[in-house]
Amino acid sequence: MCMETVTAFVEGPMSFLTVWAFMKNYPSRFLLQLCVSLGQFYGCVLYFAVEWMEGWSHGPYNHPLYFWFYVVFMNILWIIIPFILIIDSWVNLAAAQSKCDDQVVRKKR
Repeated sequence: MCMETVTAFVEGPMSFLTVWAFMKNYPSRFLLQLCVSLGQFYGCVLYFAVEWMEGWSHGPYNHPLYFWFYVVFMNILWIIIPFILIIDSWVNLAAAQSKCDDQVVRKKR
């Protein structure tokens, strides 16, 4: 419940801000994407960890529709998609940092 509160009041508005930043080509767009994606990734990993540690007690374990479709498939998307966006953010932020480092080196010469 605590993680869902953070998701609703922090990550929700931050998601809209991220979309706006990408639409406006705002410089911090990849940082925002990284923050939202890490929050979603963490929340879903936490969800799976808590369910696993409690023995999947909040629903019928191994039920073909509930467990495998709802719990596993629908929630694994919230791990895969943010993970891809984390990698995208990493690549873009690293490229930007590399470009800045190259400019600093050229200025020192």
